[in-house]
Amino acid sequence: MNIDSLKFSIIGGGIGGLAAALALQQRGAQVTVLEQAPALTEMGAGLQISANGTTVLRALNVVGQVPENGQISHGTVLRDYRRGRNISHIPTPAAGQTYYYHRADLLDLLHRAAVAAGVEIRLGARVEKVVKHPGEAEVVLENGARFHSDCAISADGGRSAIRPILNGVENPQFTHQVAWRAMVPWSHRDHSPRASLTMGPGRHVVTYPLRDQSLMNVVAIEERSDWQEEGWRLQGDPNELRQRFADFGGPARDILADVTETHVWALFLRPVAKNWQDGRLALLGDAAHPTLPFMAQGACLALEDAWFLARSFEEQPGVTQALAAYEAHRRSRAKRVVDAAGANARNFHLRGPMRLAAQLALMAVGPRLAQKYEWIYSYDATA
Repeated sequence: MNIDSLKFSIIGGGIGGLAAALALQQRGAQVTVLEQAPALTEMGAGLQISANGTTVLRALNVVGQVPENGQISHGTVLRDYRRGRNISHIPTPAAGQTYYYHRADLLDLLHRAAVAAGVEIRLGARVEKVVKHPGEAEVVLENGARFHSDCAISADGGRSAIRPILNGVENPQFTHQVAWRAMVPWSHRDHSPRASLTMGPGRHVVTYPLRDQSLMNVVAIEERSDWQEEGWRLQGDPNELRQRFADFGGPARDILADVTETHVWALFLRPVAKNWQDGRLALLGDAAHPTLPFMAQGACLALEDAWFLARSFEEQPGVTQALAAYEAHRRSRAKRVVDAAGANARNFHLRGPMRLAAQLALMAVGPRLAQKYEWIYSYDATA
């Protein structure tokens, strides 16, 4: 289909929304991004973009062969929590390098590319509802403004306000896991920087460097039931964070000692959406398939979605057919990745004899563990 005359409204100016806007605009569509925030800003947070995500960024001409603003990864060190003892090392996937990004830096790269391509970005645009008409989608804002387009794309995150239009009201399941996130200044340089995954009973800590190793990103996950607030911008207490991980030693303990500001939120499980589209409105990224953070694939899946959505409009004869092809192609992969992340949530928090047995197994097979997930990293949405 020739999409030169098509208009798209994209709800959400995050990584998935901007990537989809860019992919469609580059193919000749007219795209408007509706972002409810007054500015495209992100609080401090790190992202891991593996080869399957980098492939899309390169195809969109957002990054070059050596990605701008990305900290190259040399694999992941697995550690025991007590003294930070090195258990094993997972090397770089065969599919290609992983890069660590400050979320704001990747968002800025996508924003600049989208604006240069001609994407219109409306800030402070809070969407109230989306109405499907026979030949268009109508997006209605809280202030009464209306946008008419051939297709509306909801890329407004895991707690999407648009997803219930297609799937009704859903009750997310509390995982009994709580996440802490922090960013600390860092002065220790490593010639081969890598992530560190420190595992303990019912808890784990992930750290990796950002911005040429000037910052250290921290994500600490613990099992608990006394905190069930989901918003990930909620302020936490650094001293409480250290207290809850007080028995962690080694590098994780040293990094946690430097935390001066942290945010905390409860992890909830939402299923892959039953309905992704209705012929005029479609879900993308976390709005369609929210995932727990234990495979670091949320942003990568959104990038894959964005590319294949635009490709579907090129290959299919109409809007309805394009959205149906997009859903049919993306659903099974998204569900498989989401399931893999859920399984890791259990593997990171083993207790007692099971934990010791798992450590012995990791010592033996850790260097080959990346092969288990090569199906994730080697996927090429642009092929």
